Amino acid sequence: MAGNPLFADRVAAVLAAEGVEFIVGFPENRLLNAAALVGIRPIIARTERVAINIADGFTRVTAGRRIAACAVQHGPGTEAALAAVAQAYGDRTPLLILPGAYERSDQHIEANFDAAAVYAHVTGWATTLNDPRNASEVLRHAFGLLRGRPTTGPVLVAIATDLLWEEAPEEIPSYERAAPRRSAAAPQDVAETAEIIAEAADPVFLAGSGVLYAEASDELRELAELCGIPVATTLNGKRAFPEDHPLALGAAGKTYPATVDHFLEAADVIVGIGTSLTRSAYLRPLPAGARIGQITDDARDVGRNYDVSFGATGDAKLVLRQLIDELRRRHPDGLRRDRDGATRATIGRLRESFRGAWDERLRCETAPISPYRVIAELMDTVDRTRTVVTHDAGNPRDQMMPFYESVVPHGYIGWGKTTQLGTGLGLAMGARLARPDWLAVNVMGDAAFGMVGMDFETAVRCELPILTIVMNNGVMGGYMQYMPDAIERYGANRTSGDYAAVARALGGHGERVADPADLRAALERGIASVEAGTAALVEVLTREEPVFAMG
Repeated sequence: MAGNPLFADRVAAVLAAEGVEFIVGFPENRLLNAAALVGIRPIIARTERVAINIADGFTRVTAGRRIAACAVQHGPGTEAALAAVAQAYGDRTPLLILPGAYERSDQHIEANFDAAAVYAHVTGWATTLNDPRNASEVLRHAFGLLRGRPTTGPVLVAIATDLLWEEAPEEIPSYERAAPRRSAAAPQDVAETAEIIAEAADPVFLAGSGVLYAEASDELRELAELCGIPVATTLNGKRAFPEDHPLALGAAGKTYPATVDHFLEAADVIVGIGTSLTRSAYLRPLPAGARIGQITDDARDVGRNYDVSFGATGDAKLVLRQLIDELRRRHPDGLRRDRDGATRATIGRLRESFRGAWDERLRCETAPISPYRVIAELMDTVDRTRTVVTHDAGNPRDQMMPFYESVVPHGYIGWGKTTQLGTGLGLAMGARLARPDWLAVNVMGDAAFGMVGMDFETAVRCELPILTIVMNNGVMGGYMQYMPDAIERYGANRTSGDYAAVARALGGHGERVADPADLRAALERGIASVEAGTAALVEVLTREEPVFAMG
């Protein structure tokens, strides 16, 4: 381009300096072109919402170490993206949102959408960039928030559209990349926490997504084994601790295995690690009689919903290492309250009886196919050490959480303090973008596919081959309690469609399964298609099965 570069080019240069590899968006923002000029790949989705979901999945699987920027059009594009940013905010995913803003001369008009003002409620920080002289400091601060404390959640910098198209100054100031900074905890807090853990009769660790962002799964495992303490996870923390480990209880979500119920109810001390301990319909309530401790990188989380009487503030990886060192110093001969294997034996017994109680559904041979059979077949078919799986909202989440065992730190994306149907599709594409050598799978219902199904074409077009499993029971599952008369009189919960045919029409592999005996082979063909580079959709005709595991 002749003459000086545009201001958008200056911003793209900053993104490149910060190591941004991908920019996702729809349908128009000058940054999408400017990014391409500096070697940042633009990924154009079919909707703003799915574009944000893609960046969300990418960020989760890379533990926030790699940041994908999001650029959408000012006005309607920014309005349409709000839902996905709110989803990321609920789960505290660190995303960089760079929407356009109205031209500076029009920003005062009341009807024009003020992104920074509206998004302030669903971001860790939101601002509008109107002055090119402030660009470096504003962007450096944004990246500093994202890297310094990932649980800030999304950060938004709206940039005036006319500024993006304006010529940049001839001299572009030098830009120094924002360095990640992590803090350890105060020694006295670590000492107190270690003492309480050591003296507790029946302690339990509850791990959240902060363990994943800190890449502290190894330290959590070391601490659990040192102390012989069982570990449960939150919905978002599922995969922070290997669920095939003898001390693993599973995820304490809206639904949960019997191990979670037994040990949480018996606990005298529960230590939340890398979790805000926010009360939610999607986190099993903590028992009233237990003493609560909390390790978090954000002091604002302490005592948010529960009476927290001890703990430490700092990066989970650093604090867990401090705890391990302190406990080893205090107990040089080892602190293993599980000397006789009683805890492990109880966990093993509860697992076996729990799976046995559900085996009829997990191995059901009749049609329509049980959704639990789908989950069991998926777990048996994939290599779980090289697969990332995510559920969707509603029944798929509640059916998968207790039964799909994640064995590696990024083998599952649990999400949903707010539960928007269809989010899993974009998350899976983002996971594939982050780990192209892994299989990425999203399991969704037919109602969820109806929300975002056209973005299956994004996976095809952008060469992000994922496996989508649609459990099609012909209804919006779980809504009977909300509108029984509307359903009885008008069938208001009914849905219809041939989703495998849609997948084929959009350029992917698609097939429909009605017989349980055909399910494994269909999944294997879908995986083969993905390995060959083509997105695949396996539609399974299931029955509505509103029976859930809750202990």
